[in-house]
Amino acid sequence: MADAPPLQLTLPVDGMTCASCVARVERVLQAVPGVRRVEVNLASESARIELQPGTGVAAATPALLAAIGRAGYEVPAREVTLQVREMSCASCVSRVEKALLGVPGVLSAGVNLATESATVTLASGVPVALLVEALARTGYPAGEPPGQAAGGGAAARADAPWPRPWQLLLAAALTLPLVLPMLLAPFGRDVALPALVQWLLATPVQFFLGARFYVSGWKAVRARTGNMDLLVALGTSAAYGLSVYLAWQHAGHGGAPHLYFEASAVVITLVMLGKWLELRARRQASEAIRALQALRPERARVLQPDGSELELPIGEVRAGHVVIVRPGERLPVDGVVEDGRSEADESLVTGEGLPVAKGPGDRVTGGAVNGTGTLRVRTTAVGAESVLARIVRLVESAQAGKAPIQRLVDRVAAVFVPVVLGVAAVTLLGWLLAAGDAQHAIVNAVSVLVIACPCALGLATPTAIMVGTGTAARHGILIKDAQALETAHRVGVVAFDKTGTLTEGRPALVAQLAVQAGADGGHGLLRDAAALQAGSEHPLARAVLQAAQAAGLQPPGAAGV
Repeated sequence: MADAPPLQLTLPVDGMTCASCVARVERVLQAVPGVRRVEVNLASESARIELQPGTGVAAATPALLAAIGRAGYEVPAREVTLQVREMSCASCVSRVEKALLGVPGVLSAGVNLATESATVTLASGVPVALLVEALARTGYPAGEPPGQAAGGGAAARADAPWPRPWQLLLAAALTLPLVLPMLLAPFGRDVALPALVQWLLATPVQFFLGARFYVSGWKAVRARTGNMDLLVALGTSAAYGLSVYLAWQHAGHGGAPHLYFEASAVVITLVMLGKWLELRARRQASEAIRALQALRPERARVLQPDGSELELPIGEVRAGHVVIVRPGERLPVDGVVEDGRSEADESLVTGEGLPVAKGPGDRVTGGAVNGTGTLRVRTTAVGAESVLARIVRLVESAQAGKAPIQRLVDRVAAVFVPVVLGVAAVTLLGWLLAAGDAQHAIVNAVSVLVIACPCALGLATPTAIMVGTGTAARHGILIKDAQALETAHRVGVVAFDKTGTLTEGRPALVAQLAVQAGADGGHGLLRDAAALQAGSEHPLARAVLQAAQAAGLQPPGAAGV
């Protein structure tokens, strides 16, 4: 038997300046276990590494990077995000990560089941197409999110979400009649549907609405592995097939055998319901990110050299441009105030609801609301470098990250499916040998398959992280990463240094000095105060005017104020 062909890996190397650099890099790489040959090219600033047969790229890459670092050089890297479809459980996560780490040039890979995304750090020059091809061979369609590929916009699924509401409702409508006899039995109602009716109800659920389980399960088999969909397909098919066999066997012989059509239909419907609830949770959690992105205006007024104003799309504004922001508008860019005085509501960043005074030399943040004055702001950051964009990336990173407990779950789930299949096979053989009843043995084996589906194992933690970080973001709390969220339960004391963080940040009139009641019911002081403040936009003035409005007062005009 011929030896397996050696694997070759090409890594870019930054910092080499001469032939001695080349020799040093070659020497340190050659010393890494598993390396057969090294060729370093100074002109292309790259190292071509041939590995010994049997040495995995994923296992060798960390040692190669460490060796280059010790020699005083570095491998430039970039990070890409892929949307990975048709993952159904934690074993899928493990398989996708293994496929990505097997691509030459991939430095690290993390897969999140809840967001159906993979974050990959790879050496510069490695095309994303290699990652997509590797995942396609493993049975998972993938691609860059539209926003990433186009250079902007939110990530979105290219395909329609599954299941759609009508699919779930149809599955429930077909399954309910199958379950109805069981629900009526405790009340003394013995209702038995004919076998033909049960077959007509269960077949669309099994093979039309449940087709996705067969497709995903078959892809797992071709990849010589297993996933949750494979368990669902095997378990429900066994229950469905056994029911068809029993119905056919007893046809024309009288007596109604106990069939298991309701078991197969209920399992598929409940798994679809779980998928729909998970999709709904992801969408709700993503609303926080969309809300943050919506805070940035789409256009900005840029001051021209001749003093005129030109309205430009925000993507065309550059650092150094002077932007005009009128009262009540949101700041389109991060920058420094050059001219004008106003107040800005920066609660989206600081949590402080009370407007902050702004004047020449003060920094302002894009997305904040300008108060009462016109500002001229010199742009310092736009697009991906703005504070708002970094906040969005922080929330997205926290949602896509893995908590330490999730890494443990992934390791368990990687071997969970084959173990469950083995237990089901042992159950089948055990009952056949012990009781000799094939029907009873199949029912018990099916029970193992459908009950042991590891969907909750793989979905619970990432979905909880998504919902937790999304809910926190909607309330102005930004969580740095999944590890911080997991360790938050150990927090005993929380200190706040801003009153606006815990209060609304908007002054309100709660009491006034007692005055002698007259024909106006004692509101003379409030009416006069409102008249004096009618032309002001100060927060305290607005509080007085709101109190007068709530009391139904119409302030008179004030002269000589």
